[in-house]
Amino acid sequence: MNPTDSTPTSIPVIVVGSGPTGLLLAGDLAVAGVPVTLLEKRPEKISNLSRAFVLHARTLEQLDARDLADELEAVGQPLDRLRLFGRLTIDLTPLPSRFNHLLVLPQYEVEKALLRRAVEAGVDFRYETELTGLTQDADGVTVEVRGPGGAPESLRAAYVVGADGMRSAVRDAIGLPFPGRSVIRSVVLADVLLDEEPGTLLTVATVGDAFAFIAPFGDGYHRVIGWNRARDVADDEPLDLDEVREITRLALGTDFGMRDARWMSRFHSDERQAPAYRVGRVFLAGDAAHVHTPAGGQGMNTGLQDAANLGWKLAAVLGGHAPGTLLDTYQSERHPVGEAVLRSSGGIVRLAMAKRPWTLALRTAVTTVLDHVPPARRKALGQITGIGYAYPSPRGAHRLTGTRAPDVPLADGTRLYEALRGGRFVLITPRSYDPEGTRDDRLALEHWASGRRTALLVRPDGYVAWAADDAEPGAVEGALREHLGRAGL
Repeated sequence: MNPTDSTPTSIPVIVVGSGPTGLLLAGDLAVAGVPVTLLEKRPEKISNLSRAFVLHARTLEQLDARDLADELEAVGQPLDRLRLFGRLTIDLTPLPSRFNHLLVLPQYEVEKALLRRAVEAGVDFRYETELTGLTQDADGVTVEVRGPGGAPESLRAAYVVGADGMRSAVRDAIGLPFPGRSVIRSVVLADVLLDEEPGTLLTVATVGDAFAFIAPFGDGYHRVIGWNRARDVADDEPLDLDEVREITRLALGTDFGMRDARWMSRFHSDERQAPAYRVGRVFLAGDAAHVHTPAGGQGMNTGLQDAANLGWKLAAVLGGHAPGTLLDTYQSERHPVGEAVLRSSGGIVRLAMAKRPWTLALRTAVTTVLDHVPPARRKALGQITGIGYAYPSPRGAHRLTGTRAPDVPLADGTRLYEALRGGRFVLITPRSYDPEGTRDDRLALEHWASGRRTALLVRPDGYVAWAADDAEPGAVEGALREHLGRAGL
C-alpha cells in the first residue's frame, strides 16, 4: 500500500501524548529535520496536577545535550542527599556527573521547557484530538482520530509512538497486555499551603502504617503525597483535607499547619510493564510502556530517557542513514532498564513500608550494606540516578561500548554534552587525527583536552557507539560508515 494513497495526509512520525516523554521525542525528531505531528486529547495547557518532582543526574545530562538543563537548574532546587528509608541517607556529591545532585522541581516546569523547544523546532501540535483506532501494514500506520469538533479523521504515518500514559490508547490499539498489579491503593494527593515550612527540601518519612512526602511547588504551595495502610478505599472515595492532615501527622509528627487545598485526589500505584516496546511500526515509551511506584522518583526520568534513545534512531532510519533493524535496539536497550526500574522502585517502597520481622531485618541488612560497602552504594546510586545503566554491546567490542559517556572536557574548551546539541554523533580523537569529509549536521569532530589516545564515537543520546585504543584512521572511518552510514562521510 502506498501511504499517500490511503489518506490525504502522510506524516513520517505521529507521537501520541504531550507529557514530558512525548514532548522530548517530538522535539528531537523535529530538530533532526523529521516532520512530526503530536496528538494530545487534552486542551492546550500545561497541567500542574502531575506527581513527578525530581530530575536525576542522567536525565539532567540528557537535557544538557538539548541546552535545557541550565535553565531548569535555575528554577529548581538542588538536593545533594537522597533519603530512602529510615536512617539511610545517600550522599550524591560523589556522583561522576556535572549534576551531582537531584533537582527538585515540578513536572510542569520540565514540560514548559520541552514544549517551547518542540514549538520552536516546528512540531505540529493537534490538541483536543483523541486516537480512536490504529491499523498498520508493511508500509505505514493509519491512525483514526476524533478532533475538537468530534469529526473523525484518518492520518497516515510511517511510524507511531505511544507516549500517552498508563491508560495508553496506542497500547490498547495494538493489542499489547500491560501485566502487573496494584502495589499501593488509596494514595492521597493534595496541593496545600503550609503555615510552617518543613525543615528539609524534600520531606519524607514512614512511621508504622503511614507514609508521607512533601515537596514545594515554588509558588507557596506544597504537594503532599500520603498513604495509610490501615485505610484501603477505592480511588473514587471522597477525600477531605482532614484525612490528608491525619496521614501527615502519623508519618511526620505534624501537619505543618496544612490549609487551603487547591486540589486533592486519590490514586493507586501500579507496577506494570508491556512485554514489548515495539510492534511493527508502533512504539511505546514512558508510562505507556512501564509504570512503577513513585519511590526514588524514577518515573518521569525513565520516560525521558526512553525518548532520548528512540528519537535519534527514528531520525536515522527515516533519513536513510541506517537500516530499519536499528529500531529493534530500542527494545533490547530500554526494556531491560524498565525491568530494573520496576525492581528498584518496588524494592524501595517495600523496604520503606516493612512491617513483618523478616522484612524489617532485611531493611536493616540493606541499610547496613549501603552504609558500609561503597561498591554496593555506588551501584544503588547508579540505578536510582540513571548514570549506572549501560546497553548491550557486541562480542569483542571495546569495554566502553554501550556505556554512558561522561561529560568530558574537549580541546576547544567546550564539553561533550555541548557538542551533542543538535542531535549529532560526536567523534572524539587524539589531536593528531583529523579525518576528511565529515558533515557538521550529523557528526561533530572533537579532540580530547587531554593526551588520551582512545578514539570514541558517542551516539546522540550520550552512549558510546564505538571505541578503540590507538585506532588507525581506517578503523575510525569504518566505525563512521557503520554507525552513520555512507552519508555521514
